[in-house]
Amino acid sequence: MERIERRKTPRRGSRNARLRWNDATGLVVPVLAIALWQWVAASGLVDRQVLPAPLDVWRKWVDYLLPLEPFAQYTDGGWLKWALSGELPVDVVASLYRVVVGFAIGAGLALPLGLAMGASQRVHAWMNPLVQVLRPIPPIAYIPLAMLWFGLGNPPAVFLIAIGAFFPVLMNTIAGVRQVDGIYLRAAHNLGAGKLTMFLRVILPAAVPYILSGVRIGIGTAFIVVIVAEMIAVNSGLGFRISEAREYFWSDKVIAGMISIGVLGLLIDIGVNRLNNHLLRWHRGLEH
Repeated sequence: MERIERRKTPRRGSRNARLRWNDATGLVVPVLAIALWQWVAASGLVDRQVLPAPLDVWRKWVDYLLPLEPFAQYTDGGWLKWALSGELPVDVVASLYRVVVGFAIGAGLALPLGLAMGASQRVHAWMNPLVQVLRPIPPIAYIPLAMLWFGLGNPPAVFLIAIGAFFPVLMNTIAGVRQVDGIYLRAAHNLGAGKLTMFLRVILPAAVPYILSGVRIGIGTAFIVVIVAEMIAVNSGLGFRISEAREYFWSDKVIAGMISIGVLGLLIDIGVNRLNNHLLRWHRGLEH
């Protein structure tokens, strides 16, 4: 009798340990970069007003995040309470609000158009020339028009973010629909599937990985655009706070704001990536 070899599956414990080791390894370069930065600032090679030390930036970041102020007037003789009055939470909420609204508008317009252009050659022939002309124009180039059309505040920022999110979602949706394997289409056709069933049960599920990739890229682009828009047309948010600190030459607050943007962007990307992995378990064979 032939010996049947069982395929060994990796244990979940060893996989988790490997992932933790990879995460720990990824911290080596940032720690070394911070140590080098601290040494350069402490050695006096660069003016600390131009390049503050990491400890100075950390203290400014804490002040930016958690300045506490007493408000005993709101107490009734009990314990002295403190109010969280940091600028950072307010700025983060303002920036995230603009990103969510702008992305929802941009992706909401791009998704049906991308599905139509990918599924219909006629719609693609009509719309593709206009799309290809507008697509290379960066969202920043629309800033003058956005300010002329919408003035200042949230509307121009939302408009710019919608443009930034529109084209990544659109192009990935078109590519996803057009990349459906012909074998699936012929099999569904031979089984008697109609056009609507073909689209809903075959084309759309096969295009989901491309669409989610476009969503991830679109959110990243929207986050970049909101920072630029807030530096020019808005008086709140992370971009506005960095621009304000630049005017007063507060280098430590500029870097603290940049770090805040990087951390927030990282958290958003991790969240979107985990959502994609959850939605695509059937496609990638991921473990629960």
